[in-house]
Parts: sequence; C-alpha cells; structure tokens
Amino acid sequence: MLRGLTTVPRRHDLHGHHASEIARGSHLRRNQLGLVCLLVVLATAAVVSLAFGSKQVDLQSVFDALFQFHGTEDETVVRGLRLPRTELAVAVGVALGLSGVVMQAATRNPIADPGLLGVNSGAALAVVLAIYTFGVVSPVGFIWFAFVGAFVTSAVVYTVGSAGRDGATPVKLALAGAGVTALVGALTNAVLLGGGATLASYRFWAVGSLAGRSENILFNVLPFLSAGVILAFALGVPLNVLSLGDEPARSLGQRVGVTRAVSVATVLLLVGASVSAAGPIAFVGLMVPHAARAIVGPDYRWVMPYSAVLAAILVICADVLGRAIARPGEIEVSVVTAVIGTPFLVMLIRRRRVVGL
Repeated sequence: MLRGLTTVPRRHDLHGHHASEIARGSHLRRNQLGLVCLLVVLATAAVVSLAFGSKQVDLQSVFDALFQFHGTEDETVVRGLRLPRTELAVAVGVALGLSGVVMQAATRNPIADPGLLGVNSGAALAVVLAIYTFGVVSPVGFIWFAFVGAFVTSAVVYTVGSAGRDGATPVKLALAGAGVTALVGALTNAVLLGGGATLASYRFWAVGSLAGRSENILFNVLPFLSAGVILAFALGVPLNVLSLGDEPARSLGQRVGVTRAVSVATVLLLVGASVSAAGPIAFVGLMVPHAARAIVGPDYRWVMPYSAVLAAILVICADVLGRAIARPGEIEVSVVTAVIGTPFLVMLIRRRRVVGL
C-alpha cells in the first residue's frame, strides 16, 4: 500500500529541471567570462593612461617604473604623476558606478544620478565655506569639508523624504533631493559672490578633474570608499527583492525602510569619497548601470561588479581622451563625461521603457 503512495518524477520533469540547470550554468559562465574580459580591458586602459600624456612614455619604461624602478625621467613621470592619477581614476569610477546602481535601484528611477540625494551640492557648499572662512586652498584640505557637507545634506534629504506615514518612498526622496539641492546651490552661489579669491579656488575643485591630485587624497578617502563598496555588494540580494515593489518586498519579509536607509548610507560613502577626491564628475553613475543591465540583466548581484568595472574603464578612457584632444594641455574628465552623457540622457528620456527597471 505504501508503495503506491511513492511519487515518481516524470521523465519530462527531470528533463526540464536538467535543462534549466544547464541554462543557469551557461549564464553563470557567460557572466564570469564577460567580467574577466572587462578586467582585461580595464588593465589595458590603465597601461595606456600610464604611457600617454603630454610626454609620451614607451611601454618598457612603464613596466620598469612599476616593477624595476631605476629613477629615469620617464619612470619618474609614470610613478610620480600618472600612477596616482590612474589609481584615483579607478577608485572614482568604481565609486560612481556602484553608487549609480544603488541610487537607481533604491529609488526605482531610471534617470536617478548619485547627485539626487544632494551629495554633490552639499560637498560644494562645504568646500566654498572652507575656502571663504578658513582659507583652505589644498585639495587634501577640501576632502574633509566636502565629506561633512555631503553627509549633512544627504541626512537632511533622507529626513525630509522619510517624513510622513509611508516613509522614504522613491518619489519623496527625489522631490526632497531636488528641493534641498536647489536651496544649497543658492547658498553656494551667494557665498561665491562674496569673494573673487573664493571663486578662483573653488573652480579648481568644482571642475571635476583628476589632474593635480596626489596619492594622499586617495589614501584619505580609501577607508570610506572601501566601506561603501562592501555595503554596495551586500545590497545585491535586498535590491533584487526591492525591485519587485515595496509591498511584494514586505510580503517576502524585507524591511524596506532599512534597505533604503542602508542604500542612502552607501551612496553617501561612495559619492562623498569620489566628490571629495576629484570634484563632481557627472553622468558616470547615470550611464553605467544601464549598460551593465543591458549585458547581464536585472540581477544586481551581477550588475554591481559589471558597473564597477565599466565605470572605472569609462573614467580612465575619458581622462586619456581629454589628454589626447587638447595635447599638450588637457580637457578635464568631467567635461568629457558630460559630452558623452548628455546624448545618452536625452536618448534615455525619449525611450518609453528602460530595461531592468
């Protein structure tokens, strides 16, 4: 009698299960291979960044500067000037790429930029006050003021956006960010009108550039950037659930408010570190997540690493392109990303549907 109650899997069920396992394995290997290929592209772009500039350096000198330093002029240029610049480009790219993913996922807004939370505007106001009040002119000195300004403004935006019964909904966060950003921008302009010296020093930081930044700058922001990267990758699964909508996410046991709060903290750490070190660089956090989703789909566990590497490649290439166009001078990386990003934004707005959102 008991033998008749035993369930025997049907042949087509076993075949379907086996086929789905093969498909998942193939998808995993494809994503892994794609990520390895992107890392090779990143390494190649980094070598080009080390070799190319107002002074051309051959690849052998680049290799010697990295592994067999002899103190020649070319090796000194590579190790003393271009290596810190390339390292900062990678760090800034990773920060902007990951923050863009988290921002768009948390707000479910396809055109959300990390500056939506007022991070850029808050950092700008703090830098202006540092120059005007304390006479700070060094990029290293800007870091801590910019970070505090970004933190305070982001906290205000999240507090305002969380007010009310529904908490921090995507629409409320976007509206709060727009309002606070406008107010802070007006205050920044008011301070800038008060002194020409303040405007001149501020312009150097606000242009968004990798030039003239020393290793000390990256060293100072690295702890915050590292913490932001760890939090961003930890958010992969929660953001997958949140993408289903607030109510479905709650029904699956997710604490939506906590997820959004951690997302805001992550964006603050990443963008605060990036803006403090290199100034505001626009459009990277907007463009890269869409490119990553187009390659790997909506799974944020893969969108995160792809966005990090793609953004690093984009920032390095934009920096090299700026040096190539205006040689022996250069065009700031923020200008190049704006030229690339503006048509992308127009195209994105014109589309009726954005993949993965």
